[in-house]
Amino acid sequence: MTAILSQMNDRHYDTYIETFAGSSDLVDFLMESFLLFKDLIGKHVYPSDWMAMIMVQNRVFLRAINTYADTMNQKFLNNDDFEVQLWNNYFHLAVAFITQESLQLQHFSSTKRNKILAKYGDMRGLIGFAIRDIWYKLGSHKICFIPGMVGPILEMTLIPEEELRRATIPIFFDMMTCEQAHSGDFHKFENEIILKLDHEVEGGGGDEQYMQLLETILLDCAEEKPTLRPQVHHFVTLVKGLLIRLLDYRTVMNDDSRNNRMSCTVNLLNFYKDINREGMYISIGHRGYIPMWLDEMCGPQFESHGSQTQRQLKETLYDTIIEYFDKGKVGLALQSLS
Repeated sequence: MTAILSQMNDRHYDTYIETFAGSSDLVDFLMESFLLFKDLIGKHVYPSDWMAMIMVQNRVFLRAINTYADTMNQKFLNNDDFEVQLWNNYFHLAVAFITQESLQLQHFSSTKRNKILAKYGDMRGLIGFAIRDIWYKLGSHKICFIPGMVGPILEMTLIPEEELRRATIPIFFDMMTCEQAHSGDFHKFENEIILKLDHEVEGGGGDEQYMQLLETILLDCAEEKPTLRPQVHHFVTLVKGLLIRLLDYRTVMNDDSRNNRMSCTVNLLNFYKDINREGMYISIGHRGYIPMWLDEMCGPQFESHGSQTQRQLKETLYDTIIEYFDKGKVGLALQSLS
């Protein structure tokens, strides 16, 4: 397939698109193509050291994706013809493309990175700017993708490439504005950011520069919307506070000092409590060394709790944790996870 697509020029694409008798057939073709591309990107068809083949495939896929996006702009962007699922598939494919490991140039040696840039360029910028431009074209349809696209857009903005971050972070402000106009607030957006940010930072995303850039860009955007300024300032303060704690938490997780780990964990839990997100306690708990729901005997690391099955020990631990939380003894609750 890659070989065939690499031989196609604009005229070939146009001619093929025109062979579809009706809109429904074209929609089916585009959706199936997007799903296939996403599947191939995720499956790593070539070994990781076959960089030339991987980059050729990426270049071919990128051209096809952008060509199909142009077709969607022409045929499926108007109110009567808008296809939510088709656009949703496009966005998810585009984010999967931009975040794939083979395009994260910061992980390569300078020699390898320079060779890739010289021959193929930074494809992340090309698809990232396309995502941004298409988002702004959606108009009133943007609300269909909130909060569903908040997580994928966040994942894209966390890529450590400053130009890409500056181009895509403003999408967040547009999402806030859109939900505010539709619902009177942007609580869904805010909740999704908090939930997904926790997950992304735990996975290695985010840094000090991202936090500063996010704050600067969103506050600058808010200056153009005086009626929304207080809510945006509150949101920025909240997210900055969360990022500080998440980055600290990630830093100390491999620290030899148990006190440092405990201190950062308590700070994070208290932050979630202060913003009424106690449900996030579970995500912190899952990072502790909690046994599974199995009827097998516990390993030697749990010998201090006596001879129990993993299921029995987990039930005992949860009962203890709940009791400590009810008494406000967060530190003791966390020690129960250790």
